[in-house]
Amino acid sequence: MNQLVKQPFSETIWDERETWSRDRIETFQLDALRRQLQRVGERSVHYKRVFAEAGFQAGDLRSFADLRRLPFSRKTDYVAGLAAEPPFGNFAAVAPGEAVRVHFSSGTTARPAPVLWTQADIDRWADLYARYLYSQGLRRGDVFQCMFSYAWFVGGLGATLAAQHLGALVIPASSSDTERQIDTIFEYKPRCVIGTPSFMAHMAEAAEKLGRDLASSTVEMVCVGGEPGASIPGTRERIERQWGAKMFDCYGALECQPIGWDTAAQLGPTLAEDFIYVEILHPETTEPVADGERGVLVLTHLDKQACPLVRWWTGDMVVRDSKTAPDGRTHARLAGGVMGRSDDMLIIKGVNLFPTAVEDIVRAFPGLTSEYMLVIDDSLKDPKTGFLTGVKLRVEPAGDAGPDLADRLGKRLREKLQVRFQVEVVPAGTLPRTVHKAKRVVYE
Repeated sequence: MNQLVKQPFSETIWDERETWSRDRIETFQLDALRRQLQRVGERSVHYKRVFAEAGFQAGDLRSFADLRRLPFSRKTDYVAGLAAEPPFGNFAAVAPGEAVRVHFSSGTTARPAPVLWTQADIDRWADLYARYLYSQGLRRGDVFQCMFSYAWFVGGLGATLAAQHLGALVIPASSSDTERQIDTIFEYKPRCVIGTPSFMAHMAEAAEKLGRDLASSTVEMVCVGGEPGASIPGTRERIERQWGAKMFDCYGALECQPIGWDTAAQLGPTLAEDFIYVEILHPETTEPVADGERGVLVLTHLDKQACPLVRWWTGDMVVRDSKTAPDGRTHARLAGGVMGRSDDMLIIKGVNLFPTAVEDIVRAFPGLTSEYMLVIDDSLKDPKTGFLTGVKLRVEPAGDAGPDLADRLGKRLREKLQVRFQVEVVPAGTLPRTVHKAKRVVYE
């Protein structure tokens, strides 16, 4: 038997930790934080300096509130650390010779940033991902087609390791050659596929053009990550209908893999609370917010070795639900998934608008393809104040959408979001397709 394959805790639970009481979770987290902060303060050049400047020692941690004495770590800090000690930076808590893997950021907004991993980090990563795939329904012997990119992107290898660890048969298909992907689905009969929401929407569109009905395939699970999508009701309903399968939100980031994934109940990503300590903070005051209130997700690793993070400001806006789930899992969930990034939010005449809210309406609106684009230009700004007064939305018609499509969609958007949209209907196929992370907001 493959030694990587682990025996699950039960028929529905991968790891006993998923059912710990809230008291036990918090006791574990506080003990783990003390050990982690001691190690980080000794081995990471960056955090050794940060702790000294804050007058903080790991032994000072008596409660979770004490962690708030430390400043946030942000992507700008990480990039500065890379410049200070190239090529791997000063956040690392291991020497390069102790690491076995390096993954890079996409480099879409800055130079690609490396993140180191030890073998223990990779093993932990694989087991946590396997935990989530198991919770969604994947089982030993199932066929798993991975359509995440393997070129630089962290998700492909992570998903592959997880499915192998669980005992599934993996097809490492990557995110190209759409027709072959479709042929592979019908020939090799995967039960589960994984990729970005944009690529899953693209696959459905391509299959329809080829006269192939994905809803009649063996696929029962469509797992997606890399961008918002599966927790947006309109997107989820559309892709589940196109694929005839359940769609699951798989949330992680290069710097913190994983953060949380949907379970079979689809109640929002369940946080890996034995791997990360989570704070949800007001985006402006940075004070903690209560369960049910929107705030920015801030993460601290509990046992990451190579590149541990302390109070990592993700910028992602979320809502926490700490109630025990109906399936008995006790780790908190992100109700509604990631609602947007705090720095992606548009303010239009005092109304806060996240692109995900637009996507929910567009994907559910009849007569449209899955593609859309939000456009910001000077014509939408008040000439005196420079503030936005509206936003352009480009969409594509699907079939006989009718001549009043723009008017009907604009009215729906105004009713739901209280924002004025200039809807532009462009010919089908005009908007860019993507096999990776879609860029939905452009500035012209």
